Formats: sequence, structure tokens, C-alpha cells
Amino acid sequence: VQLVESGGGLVQAGGSLRLSCAFSGYWFRINAMGWYRQAIGKQRELVAVFEGGDITNYSDSVKGRFTFSRDNAKNTMFLQMDSLKPEDTAVYYCYVQTTRDYWGQGTQVTVSS
Repeated sequence: VQLVESGGGLVQAGGSLRLSCAFSGYWFRINAMGWYRQAIGKQRELVAVFEGGDITNYSDSVKGRFTFSRDNAKNTMFLQMDSLKPEDTAVYYCYVQTTRDYWGQGTQVTVSS
């Protein structure tokens, strides 16, 4: 499974960005998909994870500001990020879980104050 992210960049605090992640390849079943992020000097942390049904779990730090969505027909997932804060600055990674986890290459998001 290959994942390609796009949509990162530089934005001022309070602004918005939309990340996209297109995935391709072969799988029997996708168990979960979502986004993580890693800031400099910090561990990678969960941002949003979708495990089926209508439920997406978000970290407390982004709840109410970030929205996960997907387009099943295009094998693409999105992360709409609103009301961005400087502490959201990080490299964002999308992932898909089948029999193992597959990761995108990461896209930089920088929020200036």
C-alpha cells in the first residue's frame, strides 16, 4: 500500500489548511486509517483515527477544530484543519492499517503566530 500526502504549508494562526492522502495498492480489508503528527523534539502523536462506522476519534488538542473525512471511491482521506494554532506546527503523516501499518511520507504544516 502506498500513501501520498499533499496540502501542507505555512499559514497564520487562526487560518485553515486541508491535507489530502491518496492511497493505492492491494488490501483485503482496511481496519483503520487516519492522521498522526510529529513536532520537533516530540513523539509522534495521534491526531484523528477512523475505525469504521461513523466514528472518528480525535485527540483532545484538535477536537472541534480538525475534521477527518474520506472519499472511498477515490481511496483518499482528508484532514480539514481550522483555527490553527502555532502548537499545531508539525509534520503530519497519514496511515492505513491492513495487516500492518502503512505510512505516508509526511507533509510539513507550519503555523505562525
